[in-house]
Amino acid sequence: MQAARIPENEPQRLAALHHLEMLDTPPDDMLDRLTELACDIFDVPIALITLVDTDRQWFKSHTGLAIQQTPREHSFCAHAVLKNDVLIIEDTLKDPRFVDNPLVIGNPHIRFYVGHPLRPFDGQVLGTLCLIDQTPRYFSEREQRLLANLAAQVEDLFQRHKREALLSRDAERFEALFSKSAVAKVRISRDGDISAINPSALKLLGLAADDVLHQSIDMLTPPEIAAEHHHAINAYLAGEAQTVIGLGREVEALHRDGHRVPVHMTLNAIHDAHHNVVEFLAVMTDLSNVYAANQRILKEQSLLKVLHQGITDYQALMSGQRLWIFLMEALRELTDSDYALIGEVLPTDTSNALKIHALTDLSWSETSHKLMERLRSGDMTLTKPDTLLGRVFAFGEVVITDDVYGHESRGGFPPGHPRLNNYLGVPILSGDQVIGMYAIANSQQPLNQALIDWLQPFTDTCALLINLYRQMAEREHVLQALAVARDQAEEANQAKSEFLSSMSHELRTPLNAIIGFAQLLDKGRRDPLSDKQQRQVQQIEKSGQHLLGLINEILDLARIESGYLALSLEPISVSAVLDDACATLEANIEAAGITLERAPLAAGWRVLADYTRTKQVLLNLLSNAIKYNCARGRIEIRAVAQGNALKISVRDTGAGIAPERQSELFEPFNRLDAEYGAIEGTGIGLAITRELVHRMHGKVGVESAQGMGATFWFTLPLTDEGVEAAPESEAPLNHRAHASQCRILYVEDNSTNQRLMQDILEEVEAVDLEVVGSAELALEILRHTRFDLVLLDINLPGMNGYQALKALRQNPALDAMSVVALSANATPQDIEKGLAAGFDEYLTKPLDIDKLTKALEEHLHPASGSDL
Repeated sequence: MQAARIPENEPQRLAALHHLEMLDTPPDDMLDRLTELACDIFDVPIALITLVDTDRQWFKSHTGLAIQQTPREHSFCAHAVLKNDVLIIEDTLKDPRFVDNPLVIGNPHIRFYVGHPLRPFDGQVLGTLCLIDQTPRYFSEREQRLLANLAAQVEDLFQRHKREALLSRDAERFEALFSKSAVAKVRISRDGDISAINPSALKLLGLAADDVLHQSIDMLTPPEIAAEHHHAINAYLAGEAQTVIGLGREVEALHRDGHRVPVHMTLNAIHDAHHNVVEFLAVMTDLSNVYAANQRILKEQSLLKVLHQGITDYQALMSGQRLWIFLMEALRELTDSDYALIGEVLPTDTSNALKIHALTDLSWSETSHKLMERLRSGDMTLTKPDTLLGRVFAFGEVVITDDVYGHESRGGFPPGHPRLNNYLGVPILSGDQVIGMYAIANSQQPLNQALIDWLQPFTDTCALLINLYRQMAEREHVLQALAVARDQAEEANQAKSEFLSSMSHELRTPLNAIIGFAQLLDKGRRDPLSDKQQRQVQQIEKSGQHLLGLINEILDLARIESGYLALSLEPISVSAVLDDACATLEANIEAAGITLERAPLAAGWRVLADYTRTKQVLLNLLSNAIKYNCARGRIEIRAVAQGNALKISVRDTGAGIAPERQSELFEPFNRLDAEYGAIEGTGIGLAITRELVHRMHGKVGVESAQGMGATFWFTLPLTDEGVEAAPESEAPLNHRAHASQCRILYVEDNSTNQRLMQDILEEVEAVDLEVVGSAELALEILRHTRFDLVLLDINLPGMNGYQALKALRQNPALDAMSVVALSANATPQDIEKGLAAGFDEYLTKPLDIDKLTKALEEHLHPASGSDL
């Protein structure tokens, strides 16, 4: 026996066979009648419709044969499948492939076989329509054509079977989707009547099926929009442009008890195979929970807005009565109340009293209006403890009632007083002390413990603001006293400056004569001095010059402190003023045996400064570096850009300055005990240097350690002319060249938040903070200046934080920069959104300083992880 080989397309063929879904299905009358017809037409005892599976051939119809299937290796049909054409075996005993086949030598004793391939889908041969006889016979061309026609009928029936199966499944699926769906669905006829409605829709609208079947769809919606559905259906059937069918929209459905249910409804047209509209399907999604959630979200947002504004804008709110009116109106809005009051509790000798700061006007007459005005102005206080208000401010109790007029602590309400339907009074505590209270009346919300708990953050904020209000009042008294002391100090300082100026000027006149006559005596040719006399005269001149320098410096200092020093601020060349200062002291440097080193400097750098005073600053620093250097020492001059300023530093290799005494360096006449040594000096130069730099809008400082030399530095603002490209090795804008200084740009529009960040980082020596109020300005700065880290607020005026981050990430030069979000948007969704947008970290307000410090450590020192 020779079994048929497996076709090359066997996987595709088997996939098509299983797609047919006919294997092992019950008998089919139509297919059985077709095989019976084949037996009659061709006069054969057996006609089969076979399907060749992986390891068997299975008979969908088997007229004349009792068995249902045979092994595939015995199958004649497998050969027809392999051939993909009609297979005719006129005598099996003459064909070596079948002569010993079990179906030949045994039942059903096949001697004649014809099999026509069946290809119902995609040309794949799934089986055959075959004829079998126990005697050999000839099969004509006419018979082959007849067999092909019958095979085509089988293929049509197969395809029909598949379509019916699909339709049946679709019908079952549709029924399940309709009847068992958790979404409300209504089937509507072309006439606009309800043909079916699912249980979810009935439950949503509180109806029974008998109430709505065959009724107009109008009954499901409020009267004002009922006609819209019929109009939309008729317009769609007429082919008009659509604004409803196929488009979802939010509408109201009508519940059986009369209340309205917010729903999202989609009305879709259902078409038949010929694209004719057979019915419409309405899908309604209940939005009640969504609406309720939105209302809760709006309330939460309102509460957060109040808390945020109260905390961040408290300084502005403290002016006049703005704070109290703000809190009262916020309380009314949060609780949907007609009336509210808020006041401060003041202790008295016997009990607490209430000073009302804000009160909703509920006056009904001229007399009551005057009373309201007195209460709101704080001109009178309430002291009675046995009232609805008194129970709160006197005893710290929470008072809730929905029966104001029946409450045991109600007071008498005069005629005309507005009716109060409910009342809530809440004490404001600071620790165990009652410091204030608020009350509401005629609230649209239920007054209960849940509302009190929800308002707890508001209550805590009120406590904080009342304490701040009191502290600022005390601070105002202190500031007034300080102002008096400041004015007295300024007057004393002015008198001192005027005295020094006058005295310095008076001393210059006799000193001029002393120095002049000393020079004449020293250089006299007519009556030359002896060597001893000449040394004495030279000492007089030297001392006079020293005294003149001291007087000049004192006069400079007096002018600066008195505000009489005139400066000419203009763009000057940094390179030029450095060259000038170094040339002036060149001889002094050589005489001291000191090496001067200047780092390469960008020629295009310009600063906004006074040329003469800038040179004076450099001369002071260089002179000190010469005087206090070691033998064969070294002086280094460097200049680097830091943001919008240029930092110029002068470093020496002298003995250095102890950290605990560095704060004394810029005090006038303080030479840190050097006055007892051999080095001359006045102790005024650094004080003048500091004042000059500050007057030119710069900063000055020192970095030193005992035995390690000292570096004196000062900054001046760069001009708008920009900076020429420096040599690549110099990298003037690369602040990383100074490993000890990390630069942070903080983008925040709120002045209070700006001050907070400055205070946090003020003591961190390794961090230089720059603050800007808008994203647009930050992006402009970042185009010219490098920073290690950007702290970016989300809610900014103009461009917001997300837009700024996108602009940063799209700039190849800035893409690698760490950007940390710092925002009051603090929900998990906000944080997830921020991280997904590309922020390296997302910090929330109120600010956790430990988290901020950790974030700075991670992003400013990612490799070392060193502490700031």
